[in-house]
Amino acid sequence: MLDCVFSTPRFYLRENKISDARDMYLLNADPEMLKFTGDIPFRDEQEAKYFIINYKHFYKHGFGRWVIVDKNNKEFLGWCGLKRHADGMVDLGYRIKKEHWGKGIATECAKACIHYGFDQLNLTEIVGRSAKANFASINILEKVGMRFWKADTCDGIADAVWYRIDRFTLL
Repeated sequence: MLDCVFSTPRFYLRENKISDARDMYLLNADPEMLKFTGDIPFRDEQEAKYFIINYKHFYKHGFGRWVIVDKNNKEFLGWCGLKRHADGMVDLGYRIKKEHWGKGIATECAKACIHYGFDQLNLTEIVGRSAKANFASINILEKVGMRFWKADTCDGIADAVWYRIDRFTLL
């Protein structure tokens, strides 16, 4: 895949494109998808397109939330990646289409993103944050080697848990 930033055994990870607007809209249209995030859904496909056009994280930081594409059928599966926040912390995030939950996609891609962050971006620490009640997300954070750090608020989520991993943990 020409626009692939990196890949895993099953997936390509790449920057988002305007042609992803419909998939991004549909991904966020499911209330269950946003249940623990504090995010609001896009109003329509046009708003998703506007988001993609104005997503400057790749240009500003050299990384972001990458689109996950199945290597076999080229299907858009969701996104996974890193985000630098105003406080300087870099967090790991993921969102997978509901019909693909439980297939190890988020875990495989999250591991790849952590390695990319440490090996290619020379980051020293990556955090993961989740609503305390989002057991599936917490399970993924633990599977990729993150350890509980603290309970605190997080982007509008009052009851959140924070996990972290540093580059030396992977050695």
